[in-house]
Amino acid sequence: MLKFSKINILVTLVLSILVIFFSISNITKFDDNFFKKKINLGLDLQGGSYLLLKIDNEPVVIKELQNKAVSLKNFFKENNIQIFNININENKEIIFSTNEKNIEMVESFLNDKDGSINIYFDQFKSFQYEVENEKENFKLKLSKYGLIKIKTSSLDQAIEIVRRRVDEVGTNEPNILKRGNDRILVELPGLDDPMRIKNLLGKTANLTFRFITKSNDETFGSEQLEFEDGSEIANVSKRIIVSGENLVDAQPRMDNQTNETVVTFDFDRVGAKRFGRATTKGVGKRLAIVLDGKVISAPVIQEAIVAGSGQISGDFTFQTATDLALLLRSGALPAPLEIIEERTVGPGLGEDSIKSGLLALLIGFVLVIAFMLFKYKVFGIIANTTLILNLFFLIGILTIFEATLTLPGIAGIILTVGMAVDANVLIFERIKEEIRNEKNKIIAFDTGYVKSRSAILDANITTLIAALILFFLGSGPIKGFAVTLGTGIFTTLFTVYFIARLLTSLYVIKNKNKESLI
Repeated sequence: MLKFSKINILVTLVLSILVIFFSISNITKFDDNFFKKKINLGLDLQGGSYLLLKIDNEPVVIKELQNKAVSLKNFFKENNIQIFNININENKEIIFSTNEKNIEMVESFLNDKDGSINIYFDQFKSFQYEVENEKENFKLKLSKYGLIKIKTSSLDQAIEIVRRRVDEVGTNEPNILKRGNDRILVELPGLDDPMRIKNLLGKTANLTFRFITKSNDETFGSEQLEFEDGSEIANVSKRIIVSGENLVDAQPRMDNQTNETVVTFDFDRVGAKRFGRATTKGVGKRLAIVLDGKVISAPVIQEAIVAGSGQISGDFTFQTATDLALLLRSGALPAPLEIIEERTVGPGLGEDSIKSGLLALLIGFVLVIAFMLFKYKVFGIIANTTLILNLFFLIGILTIFEATLTLPGIAGIILTVGMAVDANVLIFERIKEEIRNEKNKIIAFDTGYVKSRSAILDANITTLIAALILFFLGSGPIKGFAVTLGTGIFTTLFTVYFIARLLTSLYVIKNKNKESLI
């Protein structure tokens, strides 16, 4: 029946007051001490920068092949099988040869479905490496699934590192997404100058500590590297003492003795042990600090450094020292990133989009209100009141979750207005049909709400399914549309069956003796 308990009325009233408060908090400042959450504006409304990055997986593939070559060599050695001339050719294939008597044994190991040397068969029904051999000469090439695994792993790792770097800069509500198997989309709302972010994302940040050799000639165990400032070229050992993987923290600091900006760093336990051992044996030698193939500093070791900490000095400003510390803290990218597309959206364009979206919402809202008043009179007023509260509920929920509003999101709000009215129209038209057959108006109104429920739920559930598909398969602005549309479905059902029905019941019970109610 059209009756609500006092608890239902109280809960509905309290919820309505709360969501109105949350909604209004977006445009007022008096409540900032109690509730600081706001709706964030997306790139298309606020302006900002859009970057599309492409990951170069070639170094990752080569590193994987090198590691595999070493593991193959060790594996066959442990199994007393001789292999010769193991190498990686220009086609990114591992090649080696063996004795004629060992050919069958090598083949069996490489094609063993349950073995540990050529994996993935249980998962993909395909090995990690495709094996070819002509007599005693073997060739291993990464299979399709082997490449997919490597690329997926490097992309996931790159996204995590990019997210750390962007978060460290303090960008508000960044949007970082996969694009295919080798691209990353970065949307940075409110960022007018993307140069600093571009510099941070463009560096792999592969840090190593190595000794500078006394010889000036490049040999098998050393390589010539240029200093970052171009002051000299040093012959640096290829043997890595400690890498950036052993860093646990890095911070910009002012050196009180030299009054220079430096970057201090701390190693983990393993890194501290290696660094202490190397500096103990290398007193008097120059230690090169190499970042992405360039020497940024090469101090002379005056004494053993066993505390597990140190500092990098150079011609740093505080900003460059801060950025270097950020890069070291966030970790090295698994592979270089290249910016292949870049767009900057000005705030003026976002303001125009907001004005256009609000104007469309206002026009649609006014027309709907006018139609409902003309068609249903008093019940049109109830439907319009519900519609306004529905918008407050929708904006309030988006505010609580600090959702990002995009232009398609505004379209989702406009669509919610139409859906809310559609539910009320279905109910009122069903009530008209029930009044023709039922003399008791309270029963007729209650039956109208009950019998229209299945049609309303069917329509909203199918729309919700579409919104969920858009959310999970879409990205960026599409997700924004799905969020507002999906949230609008729940707020519509709540306002129609709690608020509108409550107002309707109050009016019908008070005016049940009127000849014509609707």
